[in-house]
Amino acid sequence: MVKLTVSGNPGSGTSTLVAGIGETLGWSSLNGGQVFRDEAENRKMSLEDFGKLCLTDLSVDRMLDEILKTKMQESDGPEIVESRLAGWWAHKLELSTVRLWVEVSDEERAIRVVKREGGSVAEKMAESKERSKHDNIRFTELYQLNPEDTTPYTHILKADTLDADGVLAATLAILRACEMIS
Repeated sequence: MVKLTVSGNPGSGTSTLVAGIGETLGWSSLNGGQVFRDEAENRKMSLEDFGKLCLTDLSVDRMLDEILKTKMQESDGPEIVESRLAGWWAHKLELSTVRLWVEVSDEERAIRVVKREGGSVAEKMAESKERSKHDNIRFTELYQLNPEDTTPYTHILKADTLDADGVLAATLAILRACEMIS
């Protein structure tokens, strides 16, 4: 069963963190983005076309989220679930788990994305702002919630000044404090 959910805005380092925890603790993980990619492949659609379908057919998003929620509750499911709404689902399902939100400023996220993908900081900040706007509209319509509302999270990790090792160390300390690891 899930022990940790990891959420944050795109570029906040959640995937890097999950990889580090998996490597350090040997925990399995489920990534909401991978569920999305797998479903696009199952439908023989490009990621872009599948993304467009999700915008026009909200039942697809609901179906993807149901997959995550089901996996989170399985006794032999992954120890870590990473997605924008993983903490919300764990909260609503009343799962006894650490629900972590990785908080990184818009500018720092843009800097990280530029290092990974190229482009300019201003361009990446504008893209991020546009994506957040669309996500907020979609999640409000689907579930009446704002994905950036940190209310359901048990821990908020401010990570602007931390590198990947620092975020991992802070998360491991949280897991120890919550007695998820020794």
